Amino acid sequence: MPKQTVTDTRARSGLNRRAFLKTSALIAAAGIDLLGRPLVGWTSTALHGLSVFGSLKYAPDFAHFDYINPTAPKGGRFAFTAPSWAFNQNPQTFNTLNGFVLKGDAPPRIELLFDTLMVRAYDEPDAVYCHLARSVSLSPDGNRLTFTLRQDARFHDGAPVTPQDIVFSYNILKKDGHPLMKTALGQMDRAELDGGKVALVFSGKQSRQALLDAASSIPIFAQAHYADKAFDKSTLTPPIGSGAYRIGKMNAGSFIEYHRDPDYWGAHLPTAIGHGNFDTIRLLFSRERTALFEAFKKGDLNFYEEFSSKSWATQYAFPALEDGRAFKLEVPDGRPSGAQGWFFNLRRAKFADPRTREAIALAFDFEWSNKNLFFDLYQRTQSFFERTNMKASGAATGKVLALLEPYRDQLDPVVFDAPYSPPVSNGSGKDRKLLGRANKLLTEAGWKRSDKGWVDDKGEVLDIELLSNSPAFERVVSPWANNLALLGIPLNFRLVDPSQFQSRLDNFDFDMTSRRYALSSNLTPTSRSIWGSEAADTPGSYNLAGVKHPVLDAMLDAGLAAKTRDDMEAAGQAIDRIWRAGHYWVPNWNKPVHTLGVWKGFGWPTSGKLHDFIPESWWWTDD
Repeated sequence: MPKQTVTDTRARSGLNRRAFLKTSALIAAAGIDLLGRPLVGWTSTALHGLSVFGSLKYAPDFAHFDYINPTAPKGGRFAFTAPSWAFNQNPQTFNTLNGFVLKGDAPPRIELLFDTLMVRAYDEPDAVYCHLARSVSLSPDGNRLTFTLRQDARFHDGAPVTPQDIVFSYNILKKDGHPLMKTALGQMDRAELDGGKVALVFSGKQSRQALLDAASSIPIFAQAHYADKAFDKSTLTPPIGSGAYRIGKMNAGSFIEYHRDPDYWGAHLPTAIGHGNFDTIRLLFSRERTALFEAFKKGDLNFYEEFSSKSWATQYAFPALEDGRAFKLEVPDGRPSGAQGWFFNLRRAKFADPRTREAIALAFDFEWSNKNLFFDLYQRTQSFFERTNMKASGAATGKVLALLEPYRDQLDPVVFDAPYSPPVSNGSGKDRKLLGRANKLLTEAGWKRSDKGWVDDKGEVLDIELLSNSPAFERVVSPWANNLALLGIPLNFRLVDPSQFQSRLDNFDFDMTSRRYALSSNLTPTSRSIWGSEAADTPGSYNLAGVKHPVLDAMLDAGLAAKTRDDMEAAGQAIDRIWRAGHYWVPNWNKPVHTLGVWKGFGWPTSGKLHDFIPESWWWTDD
């Protein structure tokens, strides 16, 4: 959505005082002043929503979000297997219901149990609206958010949600939460009581997005539930939340059900109407995608997002699909594409030189793979910021150049040129030109050939173990491994169980590994966990590559402190240039649609571009 600018209505002729006051009230409720300045730093009371850079779409008295069906029927079952890119959630298994600490593997969608003070609107890039909170106000210096709670808010056990519960939740997560939760709350000094209200107090160094993330992404726990329980432990005891769902049936590592709470206190709220439509949300777990697909064919799963291009092209010919009980569906994906790739671990000395990393990446022939393995379903990923305005192109100019210029002596000169993109191969699977370039780069990086392969000055061999938890990747990695073998670099595809995989990722115990990041349209505090130097030494962070680059840190600071979307996007483009020049990963592929297998009986919204994909806002129509 383009940025909206509100001009000074006092300058318009013919606007009477009554109309002016009415317009002013609406603008104030939207969180901006009459000159169009953004929310942060402007004093207000009783706001119903917050926005990072501009006005809100929804007025204080809005009835529901436009992208949902407000009359969606309640009932039915949504059975699926959930891919999860969230921290501490594992789509292959689970052994804890505590999804907010580092220990254990939690099931996806555990957040359905919990309400938050505010919730996101997915048809706006960065707006959040009051939910558990009835209103929010911002201090003149922008460092204190004060929330007035809804008096009718209740936990699942019937106890009221109190300001003390809010304060407990924020402070315990800042102290004992998952490292990524701590990152999200890094610039929040504390949560505290303010009369009958709750205040979140920030350091003054926070970004605008940090305020919104703190308000909308932190689950609220019942303090009494932890009176005799350690918060930072794994547990299969169902937690007490106040959300639209409770824990139902489950078998650890096999399946879990979330049951809709028919007495959910917040069902009438404009932020909840049209959501939480299924009586049962059931997740199945398996290490093998084949087993899950067979469950879909039988109807044990009635929703299946297909991530295998081969399966999408060849496997959808079974009785239920042929007789119309199930069907294939492609839903446009309006989100940023996300970033999937094989990441180098720079904590390993053998990957220290970017020429080594570039050489290894050149051996992956995407064009051959797309034609022979992917049925031409994908397009090559070039940037972390595909399908956003933060993807860089051309030579650095304007605001991007102004950000980078002071650091020119710390940057590779190519950062200022057209950003690096993986070369297009001849599609043969063994492009001699690219392999020759890779061979030259290895020599330039100081590697020497021996009877053991490529060795460094200490005699250490250049070899790779690619860590994975999915056997489906082996057929994709094999041709790449064959090309690397031609270069003299052995690559071993190491398949481990889901728990071991997550543990090794948390502790950065790998040479290379595969990961996909789901990104938003904004830089957020979590961005530091991907590119920030401090995150490189933080177990459980998203900085798998272990990158420590002071200019990346500076660009993160600039982006998170940006006062306009243009400034933030300029910082994002600067980050993109540095990352792509560093060859820290072997970028994979993406597609602009969700490929879905669906059983007949679902209804779903048909709204325009959204900033996330939310199938849980679908509904069931066929009894």
